[in-house]
Amino acid sequence: MRPPFEIVAHRGVLDQAPENTLQAFERAIQIGVDAVEFDVRLTADRVPVVYHYFYLGEITTTTGTIFDITLDQLRDVCFQGYKDEYQISTFEEVLQAIGGRIGMEIELKGPEPEAAQIVGGILRKFKHLWDTIEVTSFEPKLLTDLKIFCPGLTTDLLFPRSEPWMKLDVVAYLAHHRARLAGAQAVHLHPSQLTEEVVTSIRAGGIEVHAWDVDDLETLDQIVTLEIPKISTDNPKQAVKFRNGFIDHGPR
Repeated sequence: MRPPFEIVAHRGVLDQAPENTLQAFERAIQIGVDAVEFDVRLTADRVPVVYHYFYLGEITTTTGTIFDITLDQLRDVCFQGYKDEYQISTFEEVLQAIGGRIGMEIELKGPEPEAAQIVGGILRKFKHLWDTIEVTSFEPKLLTDLKIFCPGLTTDLLFPRSEPWMKLDVVAYLAHHRARLAGAQAVHLHPSQLTEEVVTSIRAGGIEVHAWDVDDLETLDQIVTLEIPKISTDNPKQAVKFRNGFIDHGPR
């Protein structure tokens, strides 16, 4: 039986390693997810590295901002609560290490306008991996610019949690048209935004719907009901177990 959805491990599997590290991605390969999600930011010397936050002190023992530190300085950064064997990797190092072994969902953080060209220049070296890659961003302009340098590469738009005033009809409308602006294949929605009406409306406009923050069994059931083809999760082991049970026994 075909799996009901693909599973993307958000920043890897974090039971034994810090987020967005090669070791966290290796754990994802071991447990059998389809892809890993990771974030790409630029250093002070404009090297793309795999790190989520602006501030280094969020999860490391170093203070300062990622955009004010050079790659050489970054090599000395240690993660809080871990030994020295973990480090922040460059984007190219990650592509070399796991490319072809697992799918990759690459979030282009920006906000530098030149980020698309810099990241695109590296991706062009790995064109043989493009069918295993999708690039995501909250910024439509970064995705449209990336397509200039990497025509044919799959890009998806990330859609944020709804603002308090925003009803689901506006969510569907904004998500659809922002995805169109980005030239995206799919738009990624939060579970709080997923209803049959929203998904049907967006798909009617030629845009697929994926989901992020899918971290509990109730939402996994909803994903199956709505036939969402790909999810990102902070609990990949649960998602794999759920999916395996679905394949073996059918819907719960």
